[in-house]
Amino acid sequence: MTQSPDAIIIGTGVIGTAIAFELAKKGWKTLSLDRNAQVGHGSTAGSCAIIRMHYSTFDGTAFAWEGYHYWRDWAEYLEAPSGDDLARFVECGCLVMKTDQNGQLEKHMKNSAALECPFEEWSPSQIKEHLPVYSLESYTPARRLDDPDFGTSNGSHLSGGVLWPKAGYVTDPALSSQNLASAAERKGASFQMNSTVTEVLQSGGRVTGVRLADGSEIHAPAVINVGGPASSRINEMAGVTGDMTISTRALRQEVVHVPSPEGFDFEANGMIVSDSDIALYCRPEHGNHILIGSEDPECDPHQWVDDDTEYNRDFTEQWKTQAMRYGQRVPSLGIPSQMRGVVDLYDASTDWIPIYDKSALPGFYMACGTSGNQYKNAPIAGKMMAELVAYCESGEDHDAKPLEFTLPYIDRKIDVGFYSRKRPINDESSFSVLG
Repeated sequence: MTQSPDAIIIGTGVIGTAIAFELAKKGWKTLSLDRNAQVGHGSTAGSCAIIRMHYSTFDGTAFAWEGYHYWRDWAEYLEAPSGDDLARFVECGCLVMKTDQNGQLEKHMKNSAALECPFEEWSPSQIKEHLPVYSLESYTPARRLDDPDFGTSNGSHLSGGVLWPKAGYVTDPALSSQNLASAAERKGASFQMNSTVTEVLQSGGRVTGVRLADGSEIHAPAVINVGGPASSRINEMAGVTGDMTISTRALRQEVVHVPSPEGFDFEANGMIVSDSDIALYCRPEHGNHILIGSEDPECDPHQWVDDDTEYNRDFTEQWKTQAMRYGQRVPSLGIPSQMRGVVDLYDASTDWIPIYDKSALPGFYMACGTSGNQYKNAPIAGKMMAELVAYCESGEDHDAKPLEFTLPYIDRKIDVGFYSRKRPINDESSFSVLG
């Protein structure tokens, strides 16, 4: 265990372990701390682990298209020994329904075209050919079960959709974090579990390390907050929230697992579907199940959580609402009497775009507001954060002169200031899990 590290990383989720790997490749001695007993067992374990490319902003699209390539080449990226147990990327494609809510996907297609990210426009008949269990009646606006108009079509039909064929999902998100941690350890990184940070230490106007719940101190010239739903509390510990226009909060979410309708193998023949007409997304799940999540419409109340260790982990009426709303799209869907799925927290930012940035406290960095839509970007986020830390620690002022970072696979430069803690709220965002 490294007790005199160059950097302490708080959090061993998929982005925290990616940062550890990328810094270790640069020769940094890193120590990753986590209150959980196993790597990847925070909110990463509850992630839907969807790898998609469609975003309403150009920067978001570029970042996601870059990120895809690391999942595609996972073993190569990790420099993994032959025979390692690795998370698997299933490239099933992502169909996004055209709706007025997403502007008929005009921005999304324009961004993808500019980046040479492949997509296909599908007609209603093409959607029905690939998803014969789907009904294309329109139900917008999305409603809850207690709405008297729930389940009543508005009389129109969906006009089609756009398929991003390279999209997919990772079968075991916790394992992906563990893969990254193993790769980082092979480069010299250290990990310490069952370790809760209770104080961010400072001296002379700089971060100097952390104090743990057992009273022990670990000193380092850099501390990186990748604490997921705990990140806002860690930022408060460090006293760095004063100059932030973007804040983060823990948001409780329920994800539904239901069996595929009889006669259709959704695991083998289905795909990711983002459907803002019913304000749900879904993807195939092992055992020929379908995983269903909310896209945060107005009718689904946000359940913000003040204490990310104490919250309701039981399913509620939200589970039934999501299952029944999906049943509008798939009339033959069977709704099981036993609720199955995941209840977990997202670390959501004000505009649902993450913060990848330095802070007002020299040496203290943050990769926050990432849960819900940034799992897919973990490898490239890790690479960019490693560059940002090195840039700032070499004396550069990222606030005055933001880092320009080259996305290696697609050879595009991005302004890392896009992810600044002090940015204006981005009105191009969906203000939902869609980012």
